[in-house]
Amino acid sequence: MSERAGSGSGSATGPAAGPAGASRRRGSELERAILDAVWAELADHGYDRLTMEGVAARARTSKPVLYRRWPNRAALVIAALGRNAPDYQEPPDTGELRADLALFMASLLHRFDDLPTDAVHGFLVDLLRDPELRAGFTGGLTAEGPVGSLGAMMRRAADRGEINPDRITPRVVSLPLDLLRDAFLTGGAVPSDDVVAEVLDEVVMPLLRAPSGN
Repeated sequence: MSERAGSGSGSATGPAAGPAGASRRRGSELERAILDAVWAELADHGYDRLTMEGVAARARTSKPVLYRRWPNRAALVIAALGRNAPDYQEPPDTGELRADLALFMASLLHRFDDLPTDAVHGFLVDLLRDPELRAGFTGGLTAEGPVGSLGAMMRRAADRGEINPDRITPRVVSLPLDLLRDAFLTGGAVPSDDVVAEVLDEVVMPLLRAPSGN
């Protein structure tokens, strides 16, 4: 009898309201709940078994709500990865560029640590076969946030006389991200700390320290 009483009332318990609690959340609160659910679904089930239905159920919302914001599960995962990115407004400042870069790149890469390997690999497969998705993911990694942080760290180092300021070009600033993204996409795994060290010690730091010239 209680079900019939609520069926036409439009209350939070009626069918029109969707999952319990969904009607009371809007904007950033709802988005936070959804992205939390995406991360939890990835950790529990991996990328291959992540579904819009599962995310909606865990977030206590509906699939139409998800699709109004993100067209597919890959876009949802990209949003969740972006939300777990480091604070670009306050990049590391240890007083030494190599240490700053190592800390910053590690913070970017280790946000995947609580995800199972198959979740990362499944996402990589879709990246490699879907040009539109790959473009979106690449854009997220090379957006003004992380590139801006790298530029800020490099300019500080140039002010200290640690590197050659003439070497700080847009291409060089984005180089650490470009190299690690390539290692991520082609290697099939999140680059290790050793790979980060190789990128910095064999390519990035020698280039930034090199004198100007031919």
